[in-house]
Formats: sequence, structure tokens, C-alpha cells
Amino acid sequence: MMSQVTVGLDGSPASTAAARWAADEAELRGASLDLVHAEEWLENPPLPVSTTEERRRWAEGVLRDTADELRREHPSLEISTRRVGGLPSLALASAAKNSDMLVLGSRGLGSIAGFLLGSNSSATIAETERPVVLVRSADPSGTPAVSDRAGGPVVAGVDIHQPCDRLLAFAFEEASHRDCPVIVVHGWSPPPILSYAPLLDPGVQSEMAHGIAQAMDEILNPWRGKFPSVRVEPRVTIGQAAIQILDAATGAALVIVGRRIRHSAYGTHIGPIAHAVMHHAASPVAVVAHE
Repeated sequence: MMSQVTVGLDGSPASTAAARWAADEAELRGASLDLVHAEEWLENPPLPVSTTEERRRWAEGVLRDTADELRREHPSLEISTRRVGGLPSLALASAAKNSDMLVLGSRGLGSIAGFLLGSNSSATIAETERPVVLVRSADPSGTPAVSDRAGGPVVAGVDIHQPCDRLLAFAFEEASHRDCPVIVVHGWSPPPILSYAPLLDPGVQSEMAHGIAQAMDEILNPWRGKFPSVRVEPRVTIGQAAIQILDAATGAALVIVGRRIRHSAYGTHIGPIAHAVMHHAASPVAVVAHE
């Protein structure tokens, strides 16, 4: 079965950027592209659409115009379009259930405030176990903030104390498709008691750092074997994990973070590290669900 990349369209510049990024990604993967409009996706549509028929015509126009543009830019790419109904987060998650990934747009709030992740995007991430990629728009025309062919590395943030096979599989596949290096980041903080350790034994913190670096290598070695052509740069650094990932993500082609799958309706579905990276990384951010 041919692989597929699904993208959610709502007529905004951010979703246009997502569609352009997704077309590049589909071409890299040799996959088809599925453009999906979820009814009730918009809280404030760019055009006044009041009746069901007007909404249908508007949505079909968005899908048709975007597909036509992408076919001109990617003549060999297989592109399909469809409208889906129901609660947008559930509809999009269902639409992408057999896809390699779901691509969504997110709006910028400026260099300091970061990016706005709408409630539908947050809910969609929580509803699907497929990787979800969030793409920023660089301008009102819907140009992706970072081109998929920009040549930067793939950056993956991992917690070496949690399962991360899904995340690393996605990261190495993406780096292999792009023929670029993968930077794997683990940020850690010494226990508070170690603030006194240098007075007792200057080597304690160094020994801890060495042990964590060894654990990182043990996690990465199987993936080095599976993807021998991918250059790997492990980074084990002291400091808040989100800050270390964001620092490594400057100029990245793609940033990848994980989220724990929660089957309960209660509690958060997106952890604080993933949340911070999603809101502040300029590059596209992939959120990969794992047990």
C-alpha cells in the first residue's frame, strides 16, 4: 500500500504553509497527499459564510485551489481532496488514521510570544496516535517558515528514562529521507543535593554526565545499525530539556518531541516539554505519541 501524508486545510496562511510543507514531505517519502477540510474547523473564517451551501462551496474552493497549486509545483505527486464532518479534532484524527502523519498549521504571535496552537490542533494531537507535524507560516502568503528542503538537521528530544523507539524511528526515517544528520538531545538537571557535591567530590557530577552519555549511546546504537548512512550527533547537556531542544533546533529542518499516550479522558495529553517546543520552535515540530 502506498504511504500517505494527510494535511488539514482551513483556508488560513498557516494551513497553506502546512499543505506546501506536506507536499514536499510526501514527495520525499514517495507518498500520496490527502488534503482534508474539517467542517466547523474555523472559529473565524476569512470570508463570511453563513449558509451550509456557501460553506460547502467555500471549502471546496479552498481544497480545489490548493490542490491545483500543488499539482503545478509537484506534477508527479498524487493528490486527493475531501471534506469531513463531525468534531474537527476527531474528524481529522480519523482522516489520518492510515497516514504516515497528519500536518497542521499554527499561527505566529511574534518572535517573543512564539506561536499559537489552536484548541482544535491541541485536541487533534490528543486524539491521534499518528505523528502530527505543526508548520509555521513565514508570511501572509502561506510560505512555510522553514522549507522542507532547507538542508538543516533533524532534531529529536528524548527522555532516556522513557520508551522512545517510536520517536527515534520517526527521527531516523526523516533524516534518511532528507540525507541530513539527526541531533538527539537529552537535557538533565543534577539532583539538588549535588549542588554541595563539588565540595565533597568534584568528580560526582562528571561521573553522572558520563553515565547518562553512555545510556544515550546504548539507546542510539541499534538505530545507528539500522540507518548506517545517517550521521548521529548525541547531545547530553545540563539544563532544562525544552531549552536544550530549542537551542539545538535553530535552523532545523524538523524538530521532534514525544508525548505519552493517555487513555483517560482526564489529565494533560501534552507534556510541558513538548508544549514549550511546540509553541516556541520556528521549525516544523512533529509530535510523536508513545506508550
